[in-house]
Amino acid sequence: MLRIKTPKTHKAKRELEKRAPKLVENGKKTLFLHGTKTSDVLNAVLAQFFHLKRDNAIRYTKKNENIRLFESGGEASLEFFSVKTDCSLFVFGSHSKKRPHNLVLGRMYDHHVYDLVEVGVENFKPLESFTYDKKLAPKAGTKPLFAFIGEGFESVEELMHLKEVLLDIFRGEVVESLNLAGIDRVFVCTAISSTTVLFTHCALRLKRSGTSIPRMELVEVGPSMDFVVRRHRLPNDSLKKEAMKTVAHQPKKKMKNVKSDAVQGKIGKIYMPDQQVGDMPLSHKVKGLKRERREAKMKSTTKEDDQPKKRKIDSP
Repeated sequence: MLRIKTPKTHKAKRELEKRAPKLVENGKKTLFLHGTKTSDVLNAVLAQFFHLKRDNAIRYTKKNENIRLFESGGEASLEFFSVKTDCSLFVFGSHSKKRPHNLVLGRMYDHHVYDLVEVGVENFKPLESFTYDKKLAPKAGTKPLFAFIGEGFESVEELMHLKEVLLDIFRGEVVESLNLAGIDRVFVCTAISSTTVLFTHCALRLKRSGTSIPRMELVEVGPSMDFVVRRHRLPNDSLKKEAMKTVAHQPKKKMKNVKSDAVQGKIGKIYMPDQQVGDMPLSHKVKGLKRERREAKMKSTTKEDDQPKKRKIDSP
């Protein structure tokens, strides 16, 4: 059982609020873990996946005997590591006679396991086995494109689930617009059958096409492998509804004295108290009063000038 600690300082409270579920999600980190036993193929796969996600990933190389996914009670250690590292995605590798080269991809919600997809790795080709112009090598931290080829990604439940998990793991930060010159990599997923997916990583080369839209060519740079879907676990409906909440689903706060109209748009009412203008005291130093005195003085002088002057006659 995990012990729940309440924050004792404002700083600790702010840190817990950052890790809490949000309507507008921030960047997700991925946790790479090893099981009790792993193979050389799995170690290479985990290392190269971590290399592709170096900016927002954490890797633990020690063996974890207590993590047994798809079993009741076998997720406690994984949830502990999720709380410790603040990771909401994970990739877990294990190897056994029954399930060789086994890879489990999953997502977390509120640091609890949300869903799981178990795949087997076959026909693995590492980065070192590909020869290409090193100038075309994708840069670290760039935004990748995804290409899903095959009808299975739209009709088969296992492949649809795998598609969602792969997009979450490799898409990185969510952005609203992209610069075409900054896109230099593509993940191509081809559904060979209802349970097998060919996963390849390609560099994107832009060439002149005579129009404003360049011609694109794909150069395979690795790694490349086949994913064979074995087991998967979907979230229950209540948890999915809670996790899929967005800002649009939030009830709008009612604003007092504000209404909307189809023609005039937003209309508001303002209530002002009765202003006792007649009872307001006025100072004697107001410029307006000085001007009135000046005008009154000028009127009085003009009246005196208009009147005829009386001559003084000396008496004999």
